[in-house]
Amino acid sequence: MLASQRRSVILDIVEDHGAVKVSELVERLGVSDMTVRRDIERLSSEGRLQRVHGGALAVGSERASDEPGFSAKSKLQQAQKRAIARAAAERVEPGIAIGISAGTTTYELAVAVADVPQLTVVTNSVPVAQLLHDTGAPGQTVVLTGGVRTPSDALVGPVAVGSLRSLHVDLLFLGAHGVDGRAGLTTPNLVEAETNRALVGTARQVCLLADSSKWGNVGLSTFADLSEVDLLVTDDALSSRGRVAAAELVGSLELVHVDEAERA
Repeated sequence: MLASQRRSVILDIVEDHGAVKVSELVERLGVSDMTVRRDIERLSSEGRLQRVHGGALAVGSERASDEPGFSAKSKLQQAQKRAIARAAAERVEPGIAIGISAGTTTYELAVAVADVPQLTVVTNSVPVAQLLHDTGAPGQTVVLTGGVRTPSDALVGPVAVGSLRSLHVDLLFLGAHGVDGRAGLTTPNLVEAETNRALVGTARQVCLLADSSKWGNVGLSTFADLSEVDLLVTDDALSSRGRVAAAELVGSLELVHVDEAERA
């Protein structure tokens, strides 16, 4: 493969996923670590991507402290999020108590379980609460925490944390801004991290819903270790390295197939 072709492949990967690690490119391209780093340096000097420690980001990618809004995030990886949510929703039975954290993938989970009767749903997500209020099956009870509303439409802060301390759910469906083998589950919002930790504390079992583009992203604050996750549901575009790391750290890993024609 010519150098120009190799750089084109690197750009395609970065544009598709928002970020890529040097180690992943070495495996994908079959070249040395130094060759990949030189390619990234060249593309960075041309302003076509952003070079970071250990990899590259798409131009304009979020920093660790950036917090995108709900509407912006809902446009990303739509097919993957729907497929992940449908797979995870199969674990929801009538009459149980579930928790649903704020996020766009967890919102799709709420869509998938809206027709399950007699559910009790604890959530700090304004869109999730509104959806279930409008379309939920008979007998559903929705408990919406109080708190301060963030750009991602999460209710956070001391009021939210206080309301969660005395609650218990059978199964928590949790989203994350980033998922990383070392950093765990992260968010760019420090106060939301505290609220997410409180949500984890309510649950007998934790199910993480995160599409493959989240792997390797690290936000400002860690709110849970991967070892606290009983089940990770993600799509089958997760890299081989990501699969190995996730399988070693979480209780169980489920990879959901998404047809290429449906991928966002």
